[in-house]
Amino acid sequence: MTKKNMYIYSWYLYLVPAVLFYVVFMAFPLIDSIRISFFSFDGSAHKNVFVGFKNYSDLFTNKEYALRFWGAFKNTWYFFFVHMIAQNCLAVIFALLLTEKDFKASRLYQTIIFIPVTFAVLITGYLWKLILNPQWGAFAVALKSIGLESFIRPWLGDTSIALTAVSLVSAWQWMGIPTMMFYAALQTISYDILEAAEIAGANTWQKIVKIKLPLILPVIGIVSILTFVNNFNAFDVVFAMENANGAPEYGTDIMGTLFYRIGIAGQHPVGIPNPGLGSAIATVSFLMLLAGALLVLHITRSKNE
Repeated sequence: MTKKNMYIYSWYLYLVPAVLFYVVFMAFPLIDSIRISFFSFDGSAHKNVFVGFKNYSDLFTNKEYALRFWGAFKNTWYFFFVHMIAQNCLAVIFALLLTEKDFKASRLYQTIIFIPVTFAVLITGYLWKLILNPQWGAFAVALKSIGLESFIRPWLGDTSIALTAVSLVSAWQWMGIPTMMFYAALQTISYDILEAAEIAGANTWQKIVKIKLPLILPVIGIVSILTFVNNFNAFDVVFAMENANGAPEYGTDIMGTLFYRIGIAGQHPVGIPNPGLGSAIATVSFLMLLAGALLVLHITRSKNE
């Protein structure tokens, strides 16, 4: 091989650290988790016993596990849809406002929207837990001050609204990331296109629907995938505001808390971790994430084409 060819192929060396990092910290744990899902730990023999698909069977047929799994599955989807509506839809609106040429103090509002992202999730969850306290929390005090005491409820203690409250807090904290992504995408749209639309008589709404949103559709798809993946992997916000049991009465239990409770901490009241069943939950979650991501990619790509 000549010296010139060596230089041509030397760029492969720069990929080695990234590939090694991916294999060691992502690919190998994923594959090993799938392997563990086919085993069960035998406490008496102190070894793992191959059980095939028994963990998957227990997950879907065992009355106790199936009840918790389908409850967490439903709650996770609800958690995701609240983020799609409250977080991503508002993020698009904020991005559209921030990119308006007559909008003043755009940089200031970008900073304000992005500040919650910099907060630690556990701290944010704990602070909102104090704010939403129905006795002396800031939200309750504000409602009392304007004569709306009848609207005060135990937001984190009522199974009908607890998950909504937690979802909205999470959406509030992470709204800055999709806002900045949409903002960056809108900035790439040529002003000549918008000016031509104005000359043709298009109003603001028509420019948004016919030009801006179709041109940033690939970014909307990427944000949707990231939201989907992050919500199915969510754990810390529920842990901070409620607990690992998804209180009240598993009303905020999602896939992340279910996996932690069964595979790592151990299910109450025994408290003995079941890594095989936990890995089965993780594998099922991974397959759902993969299917969802491929579906969103297919929809956004076909529409864009």
